[in-house]
Amino acid sequence: MFENQPKGLWALALANTGERFGYYTMLAVFLLYLQANFGFQTGLASTIYSTFLMMVYFLPIIGGIAADKFGFGRMVTTGIFIMFIGYLVLSLPLGKDTVAIAAMGASLILIALGTGLFKGNLQVMVGRLYDEPKYSQNRDSGFSLFYMAINIGAMFAPTAAIKIMKWAQESLHVSVEDSYHFAFAVACVSLIVSIAIYYIFSFTYKHVLASETKKKDEKTPAKEVNELSPAETKERIVCLCLVFAVVIFFWMAFHQNGQSLTWFARDYTQSTAEGWSRIGFNIWALALIATSVYTLFGIFQSEKTSGKVGCGVVTAVLWCGAYAIFRGLPNPLEIQPQLFQQFNPFFVVALTPVSMAIFSALAAKKTAKHPEGMEPSAPKKIGIGMLVAACGYLVMIFASIGQPSPASLNGTVAPDPVVPMYRIGTYLILTFAELLLSPMGISFVSKVAPPKYKGLMMGLWFAATAVGNYLSSIPGLLWKKVSLTANWSILMELCIAAGVVMFALLKKLEAATKD
Repeated sequence: MFENQPKGLWALALANTGERFGYYTMLAVFLLYLQANFGFQTGLASTIYSTFLMMVYFLPIIGGIAADKFGFGRMVTTGIFIMFIGYLVLSLPLGKDTVAIAAMGASLILIALGTGLFKGNLQVMVGRLYDEPKYSQNRDSGFSLFYMAINIGAMFAPTAAIKIMKWAQESLHVSVEDSYHFAFAVACVSLIVSIAIYYIFSFTYKHVLASETKKKDEKTPAKEVNELSPAETKERIVCLCLVFAVVIFFWMAFHQNGQSLTWFARDYTQSTAEGWSRIGFNIWALALIATSVYTLFGIFQSEKTSGKVGCGVVTAVLWCGAYAIFRGLPNPLEIQPQLFQQFNPFFVVALTPVSMAIFSALAAKKTAKHPEGMEPSAPKKIGIGMLVAACGYLVMIFASIGQPSPASLNGTVAPDPVVPMYRIGTYLILTFAELLLSPMGISFVSKVAPPKYKGLMMGLWFAATAVGNYLSSIPGLLWKKVSLTANWSILMELCIAAGVVMFALLKKLEAATKD
């Protein structure tokens, strides 16, 4: 699983993990902060929130253009410092007046700009690690590991935000409104950790930035030149734009976790968990289980008996710890709708080694028809991911059969709410789809993008995510206008249609991945 990966992967992944931890800690409470501190109504708070998200995913275009001109390393470093200033301003308790609102707006712009310079360009650097022939076959698995690492930060962020705010209120006796600033300060600390990791371990990846440090009059060795003809450049850009267009619909469906799926959890799902499902609502139990997946794989992958035994013992200890936590939970356990959102990053972390093992086994299975192995190409994985996402909303259709429409509830709770396992199952399926699509898409962009436009193309990948995020409001607009099954059916049909389009373009896209 971890073999034959460049050392620079871990340094860049951990730097990104710290940044994502801070970002999601801030994001977990930001909407509540706007209402608690400034008294903004739901509509205005939601508009500010969604506009910020859109900037975060659109500005990597600017970051990519800047990196293509000035260098990826410089833009990553600049981005971290700009983000730090933004989080620092947001962590200051400036009150509720016009100055405080203006400062809040300025901080959001700085955070979005810094993220735009940092996020996409760091991933281009990861892609460059796999340009070396000895690592090129592990590009997809490398991005899967990278994606897993950054989701560790996302998994712990909501709990961290809640805990630090509670500590500030109880230990420092600050008001609820002021306690939000302590959560924002966590992002500042996490960025300090990120920049420390980035610089301390720079020796593991500095070779991918070597060309950026050369003087302008210094000649680049011929082996580093990989120019494409105008026709080849155009062909690759067209292929990438086709992929961007398809994945818009995935992100539209996927990002219902903070909108329609959360409303379903609030209005149509039981407010308590019983039996084994309780363990999913404790972040520490989830962390132990996720870690145990890796130690369990270590049992089979270790070459020495001592390694197998060691991994087995650690796995048993982790399971015992998770079980002890489970036994201490109330039965039934009261749950909040927001807690369902921790299942996605948990599943990403826990299922990454499973997906890698499956694809590794397929890659090793060589036949006359598939001499290079049966592992699907990145475009095929994206197409399969779209179809898997459709299955997630099929589960929601079954969960919604017989339920009253949102309009008829009129702010009340459904008289016969469903068990939490429907939502958990949906997140499980959507995470499978995400693992097939998101890290594979980033890997595809890093490989296919013309050398002169790698930054721009990675920026456009995030722009497609931004468009998908914006379109994710459509099910929300339809929430009280159509039935539940109609809403889920729309999302399912869009995923199926996008998957079919992806398979129709498969030959063209696979041709673009060949060196």
